[in-house]
Amino acid sequence: MTLGSTIRDAREAARISLESLSDSTSIRMGLLTEMEDNNFKHCGGDTYARGHLRNIANRIGLNPQILLNLYDDQHSTEKRAMQDLLVENNIMQVPREKKTISWKVPALISVTVLFVIASAQIITSNQSSSPAPAPTVSSSKSAAPAPTPSQSAATTESAAPAPAVTSKSGPVSLTLVASRGNSYIHIIVDGKTAEKGSMFQGETKSFTGKNVVSIYLSNPAGLDLTLNGKQLAPLGGQNEEVRRTFR
Repeated sequence: MTLGSTIRDAREAARISLESLSDSTSIRMGLLTEMEDNNFKHCGGDTYARGHLRNIANRIGLNPQILLNLYDDQHSTEKRAMQDLLVENNIMQVPREKKTISWKVPALISVTVLFVIASAQIITSNQSSSPAPAPTVSSSKSAAPAPTPSQSAATTESAAPAPAVTSKSGPVSLTLVASRGNSYIHIIVDGKTAEKGSMFQGETKSFTGKNVVSIYLSNPAGLDLTLNGKQLAPLGGQNEEVRRTFR
């Protein structure tokens, strides 16, 4: 999904016309049309483009960071380093330094090897001249008895992991209530998109699938979710992005 189509889908889901969006954000309708066509060449650079995206996101009920991330991935020109561009255009080449081996390195290695050999000879001669210690007699401990078959079976049985508990298959019923704020939602029921767009505070939406319901939420802290009649704990915090699948 492109950045332009994301802006258009969210605006239409919020039931806001281009003219109304232009009046509330002070952005020309022509520029808004180009942005929804995924053309950001006339925004005046990355800084102005990001400012426009923040204003648009606040008006159509989206988390501004979602639009900024899409812009950085698809349109930003600040990620490429200047040196990479110069090398790519053959303007400059990365200098390569020729490495030469100094005569000091082999000499240092030779001295180190001789020192190690001399130290080893001194240690060996000292060990051969020292008297051997007298042998000591110590009583050996009795061998531990082998475990009985019943003990082995008990140990194996206690070490075995408990089987995983799985829920029975059946219909999945999910209800969303925008109790504390607006959110952008994308609901997929049994592999098909059932709802996509902004959900404003005070709205309630319900979805039922035969096998699975998948959701994408921005600002999950503003929503209350009920799964098969049981209220769920909050799925995330303010302005976070959350994806969940219920079976």
